Amino acid sequence: MGKVFDFKNECKQLYLPPNTPTLIDIPEINFAAVTGKGNPNDADGEYQQAVELLYAISYNIKMCKKGSEIPDGYFDYVVPPLEGLWWIEDGGDWQSKSAYNWTSMIRLPEFVDAKVFDWACREVAKKKKIATDRAVLFPFKEGLCVQCMHIGSFDYESKTLELIDAFISENQLVKDINKSRFHHEIYLSDPRKTDVSKMKTVIRIPVQRT
Repeated sequence: MGKVFDFKNECKQLYLPPNTPTLIDIPEINFAAVTGKGNPNDADGEYQQAVELLYAISYNIKMCKKGSEIPDGYFDYVVPPLEGLWWIEDGGDWQSKSAYNWTSMIRLPEFVDAKVFDWACREVAKKKKIATDRAVLFPFKEGLCVQCMHIGSFDYESKTLELIDAFISENQLVKDINKSRFHHEIYLSDPRKTDVSKMKTVIRIPVQRT
């Protein structure tokens, strides 16, 4: 049985940073993505539906090895962790989760092109009766960022963000959050199975040099 590729282990600089801020330049990566708005904690809300859709597409692509047409360049892999880009409209309040805008996304392996992605969406729609029209193949070149591992509840991310802000200031950098660059999180822990005090989340902030 061949080795199953795990992005977390093979690309540790992207998924397993230290719990002190570091500077990193992120290349273009393809994702399956859904964009929406609203409180991510709503049990039957738009965000939870987006996550369900993304995992359905991702696992369908992974399991295409058992189908009649295996994509060129296919390799077996562990489905990468869920990620999220987050922003609010001008004048919005970060304390109000209903005001959150987000792009929820899961990394795709290099063999996935538009043809493979469209096939996976059709399969999900047919087998799971889930509408897939909101899912897109999303090439994202993030560029220069500061990232840090956050341990614990999402509600206490401010402490990690303070470390990131200090690192940015000390290294002649400035935040570069705009309409194409966002507050970025990578969720390494399943909150259903992990004690909240031990949850691991990569926090990534886009920057530019001064």
